Amino acid sequence: MPKPMLRQPQTQAQSSTILSAVQNQQKKQETEQMDKMKLARLLRKPRSKGYMDALHKLDAGGHTHNENKVNEIIDAIRNEFPEIEISGILIGFVSICYLGKPYEVHTLDVTGGIIEHYKTGETLPNGLEKARGIAMRGGYDFIEVYIDCCRAVSANGAVSVIPC
Repeated sequence: MPKPMLRQPQTQAQSSTILSAVQNQQKKQETEQMDKMKLARLLRKPRSKGYMDALHKLDAGGHTHNENKVNEIIDAIRNEFPEIEISGILIGFVSICYLGKPYEVHTLDVTGGIIEHYKTGETLPNGLEKARGIAMRGGYDFIEVYIDCCRAVSANGAVSVIPC
């Protein structure tokens, strides 16, 4: 018997199953896209005074060995964004260091909870280096470093998104 060259038409059940799977995938993609837009809008909002004050404490110098102070700063960060799990997307912070020579910038690595002051020419770890130039140009209190961009925060809490 000859083999048919055309496929047999799909049954109604097979067609609806395929259609349902395609629609579910489209809904999932739309939801993910909406979540990204919502996240971007949320992270674009001006920062609160409490948040700004907590991050200004990074330059005090004594926090590098005081775990309680580091935890207070990290709690302030979490309180600023209670709607989202920030630890998966926020790498850390970079700011000009006012401790004087030889220090140039200081960082807060959110994942490790480590505050560190860096001398001129020292490379910043974990992707934080991409914010050094922005911090050194001035005009911003600190730079939030995310996996996909940097957000430069001005003294009044305004946020500027800078692709990295």
